[in-house]
Formats: sequence, C-alpha cells, structure tokens
Amino acid sequence: MSDETPICSAKGCRASAVWVLAWNNPKLHTPDRRKTWLACEEHREHLSQFLGVRGFLKDVVTLDDWEQQSGDGSAADG
Repeated sequence: MSDETPICSAKGCRASAVWVLAWNNPKLHTPDRRKTWLACEEHREHLSQFLGVRGFLKDVVTLDDWEQQSGDGSAADG
C-alpha cells in the first residue's frame, strides 16, 4: 500500500480524491470488470457525466467505502 494521498483523475487536478467512480466499457471488458477513476468533490459530477453518457458508469462510492470493500487500499486503475 502506498503512502501517497490518492488524487483526482480529472486532467490537471491535484486535489485529494474523495470519490471512486467504478466503470466498465462493455466493448472491452467482461461484465464483472470494474475500472476506476478517482474524483475530488469539484470533479465528481463532471467525471460521472462523462462516463454516464457513454453508458460506462456503474457505481459512485466514497473512497473510504471503496477501500473497505476492496480490502487492499488501492482504487485507481483507470
């Protein structure tokens, strides 16, 4: 596990991540695969809309909840 603070996935943003946006591109990924983007409060809605209009967005949860669910503390693989 890294000691680095997770940061927002929005281009150019260096703010701390608060949200995990779980997504999947059905043309590339199996239905159970979840890629993730991290988002700060400011960019959560924008990133959610970007994924949503493409039909990719599957779930939005807090970073704390995601880390508790995954058990390994890693979130961004996107």
